[in-house]
Amino acid sequence: MATHPVVEYTSPSSWALIEDKLSPFAKETLVKLIKFLEDEVWPATRIAHAQLPADPEARWKTVIPVVADLKAKAKKLGLWNLFLSKTHYPQWGVPLTNLEYAVMAELLGRGGQIASESVNCSAPDTGNMEVLARYASPEQQKKWLVPLLNGEIRSAFSMTERFVASSDATNIRTSIRQEGNEIVINGHKWYISGAGDPRCALHLVLGKSDPENSDTYRQQSIVIVPANAPGVKVVRPMGVFGYDDAPEGHCEVIYENVRVPVENLVYGWGKGFEIIQGRLGPGRTHHCMRSIGAAQYALDLMLQRVTDPAKKTFGKYLYEHGTVVADIAKSRAEIESARLLVYSAALQIDKAQAKGALKEIGIAKFVVPSMACGVIDRVIQSYGAEGVSQDTPLAAMWAGQRTLRIADGPDAVHIQQIGQRELKRAVALTKRTAEIKKKERALAEKYNVKAHL
Repeated sequence: MATHPVVEYTSPSSWALIEDKLSPFAKETLVKLIKFLEDEVWPATRIAHAQLPADPEARWKTVIPVVADLKAKAKKLGLWNLFLSKTHYPQWGVPLTNLEYAVMAELLGRGGQIASESVNCSAPDTGNMEVLARYASPEQQKKWLVPLLNGEIRSAFSMTERFVASSDATNIRTSIRQEGNEIVINGHKWYISGAGDPRCALHLVLGKSDPENSDTYRQQSIVIVPANAPGVKVVRPMGVFGYDDAPEGHCEVIYENVRVPVENLVYGWGKGFEIIQGRLGPGRTHHCMRSIGAAQYALDLMLQRVTDPAKKTFGKYLYEHGTVVADIAKSRAEIESARLLVYSAALQIDKAQAKGALKEIGIAKFVVPSMACGVIDRVIQSYGAEGVSQDTPLAAMWAGQRTLRIADGPDAVHIQQIGQRELKRAVALTKRTAEIKKKERALAEKYNVKAHL
């Protein structure tokens, strides 16, 4: 039986663990995706960066030509919206599970944002499409979801605020209030991914609609705000370790007396927190899936570097020096472990949706980006000065992974939540241990064992 080509990019053992859980359609799609990435996307990555103007104004008005061509090809091949599972979104999804997409997302992670965008699977659009598919009205879906699914427009998710600790969503200050048949929005956001893109047509804005509600998790609502609505001001693109990630960017945005129809309210008043939890769960796993791919790609670059005769030092290959071989082994072990963790989270989402996979998602979220940072750091070290230059993707990859330790909830929040969840097991564990001790004492009495118990 022929080995699936994905094994060349992942590992035989991880594939063997999940192969029987993938449908024939998923396996065929995976083959098609690998060929598309090898033939079209990965060769185009450097071209895409070259097509983005250096001019600080022009780069924010540019639709990268080679990426537009890739999207047209991907759509024709049926490699489109792979993240949206038909199981959870029967009307809009594709017949792939989250686990099946996890394998594909790892491959996309090797090509960065360009690879994901080429198959309409890039953030923040993926999360926004899930929100609209799950929570939006039929009218909202027709106006906003369908063009997003078709790749005709792009979007932004507007949550993080400049002057508050936004890792606690209850701190959000943006005001969302109803006046007659309109909703008025006032707020100051920043690091709003996607807001710089010339194709960005809508912002999903989280704000407080009922600040006096005794339930702090019912104070927030989400509203669809057209990107060109009067009062929406994109102040500036924010830097991320010196990168601006144009043309999507991560922007500072001010909403000043922005008025939209009341019909732009998503799902209902006070539903904002519920929506963002539903949105961030799958989104967090998507990031983790791609992070595995980035780490694997970095390790592949390291293997080539340390075995390159042109890079010998003091008469030896780089792998013959110091701890290089140990670094390779550690990286391989960490990638394998993290991959299984992500597979576990994806499988649990398939079984119980994001709400039933909070533990697995949370653990993956604080383990995987840190792992990827560590792997990429070792690879940078093997490249020396070239590793931090613009001539390799390593510096940008590291910056992206380090940012993920903050984005979608900082590590500390996820670690705290997982720790608190574990502590809840203490009462049952203590009770179980006491029962075992009781049986142990009965056995000691039966067999006349006088050892200290």
